[in-house]
Amino acid sequence: MGRYLLVESRDPFDSADVQNAYDLASDLARDGHEVTLFLVQNGVLPARWSGKSASLAALSDAGVEVLADDFSLRERGIALERLARGVAPAPLEVVVDHLADGRKVIWH
Repeated sequence: MGRYLLVESRDPFDSADVQNAYDLASDLARDGHEVTLFLVQNGVLPARWSGKSASLAALSDAGVEVLADDFSLRERGIALERLARGVAPAPLEVVVDHLADGRKVIWH
C-alpha cells in the first residue's frame, strides 16, 4: 500500500474544497494506505475545537494521522490544550521528513 502526505493550507470556513481534501484522506485510509494530513497556515483553524472540528476527529478515527503546524497554531493564537480530539501539534519539519521517506505528497 502507499504512503501519503496531504498538506492543507486553506480553512474550511472560506473554502468548500477543503472537504474534498478530507474526503481524499479518508478514502485513502479506508483503502489501506498510510495517510497523514498536515494542517498549515489557515488550514489549522478547524484544529481548535469547534463545529468544523468534527471532520478532523472523524479522520483520526478513520486512521488518518492529523497534524497541525505548531507555528501556524501559535500565529493564530490556538492553544495546544484547545486542539480538537485526534489533532496533534507538529513542527513543519515533519513535511521534510515525510518527503525524505518517499511519501506521495498532495498540497492543497
